[in-house]
Amino acid sequence: MSRRVALSVVAGVVLLGGIGAFAFAQAAEQAPVLTHSTVRHTAPDGDRDGSLAFATDVTASSGVKSVKVLAWPQDSSLAKKGLTAKDMAAVESAVCKPSGQDTVRCTYTAEVTSADAESSPRGAWHVAVLATAQDGTTTLDTEAAGFIVR
Repeated sequence: MSRRVALSVVAGVVLLGGIGAFAFAQAAEQAPVLTHSTVRHTAPDGDRDGSLAFATDVTASSGVKSVKVLAWPQDSSLAKKGLTAKDMAAVESAVCKPSGQDTVRCTYTAEVTSADAESSPRGAWHVAVLATAQDGTTTLDTEAAGFIVR
């Protein structure tokens, strides 16, 4: 084998190895994925409180560190300025339990009192979710699910 051919083969192996390492690193740092998001809103009735229940599946190859949830009215300042990950930092967390390889099922519930219902805007609402993986990657879905307050 000539020296030129040998150098070409070595260069090709090094190049393919580098591409493989890059692809592996990219796969390991993929942002969390949200699926099967659902929300159920029940208004208070008489002396009985209502509730908000949200659930989603979150998949992250490095594992899920946290899932933050925020219900927000469509006709609000959040809609005008755009919800950011920074806005989500101080909101409440969902409770997550393993439901498969690299996947957790996260649920969030909140009581809705008569006072809450009276002071809440009527109309369309959205549920925003900020999922953070163990490797630090994040996914923000500002409209993971929606419901109507009547």
